[in-house]
Amino acid sequence: MTIKIFCDIANLNLIKKFNKKKIVKGFTTNPSLMRKAGAKNYYAYSKQILNICNKKPISFEVFADDHDSMISQGKKINNWGKNVYVKVPIINSKNQFTGKVIKKLNSQNVKLNVTAVYSAKQTEKILKQINKKTKVIISIFAGRAGDVGKDPIPEFVKSIKLAKNFKNVEILWASVREPYNFVQAKQLGCHLITIPPEIIEKIEKFGKTFNQLTLETVKGFLTDSRKSKFKI
Repeated sequence: MTIKIFCDIANLNLIKKFNKKKIVKGFTTNPSLMRKAGAKNYYAYSKQILNICNKKPISFEVFADDHDSMISQGKKINNWGKNVYVKVPIINSKNQFTGKVIKKLNSQNVKLNVTAVYSAKQTEKILKQINKKTKVIISIFAGRAGDVGKDPIPEFVKSIKLAKNFKNVEILWASVREPYNFVQAKQLGCHLITIPPEIIEKIEKFGKTFNQLTLETVKGFLTDSRKSKFKI
């Protein structure tokens, strides 16, 4: 099974650039990326993104914090385009599981990207709320788990196994920290991985031998020592 690369970005110029790349099969955004990109009006900015990316799948996140408002926002976002996935966090800020939101939107044929997932137990809870036909992405945050000393790999292994019976569910490796995460996600059997632009560019350059890497490293040390005119 081949893994699909999504680009994790909300910057319009970068979306234009990466939308042209064959390696990029879709896009993911979130309110933090939208803010960083300078979005002032969420709807208007999302429409600008959709003018560029109108064929490849793209996720836009709800930012309401109560379940009914999340459902309302999700329905509106879903109407923005056929390629749109509605991103819903697995809990709200009060630590309440958004099962009601997931179930309601899923039952109304809204494509979902359930985000901020960290464990297979959470994956299991999501799967209990959904049907077996409407598309659902489950985004598991590998990098952020690793940042606090947790091993995300067992959670992916269990989640992929749990999702096997759901042809409509894809497991996504989120919060990438380095290009090698792409290799890890591929080996595990993840369906998707969402990657920042600068790391996608590094993945495009895969293929150097260990010997080439050694030579480049040593030359780099030598160049810097000469530039600094070091003496012992």
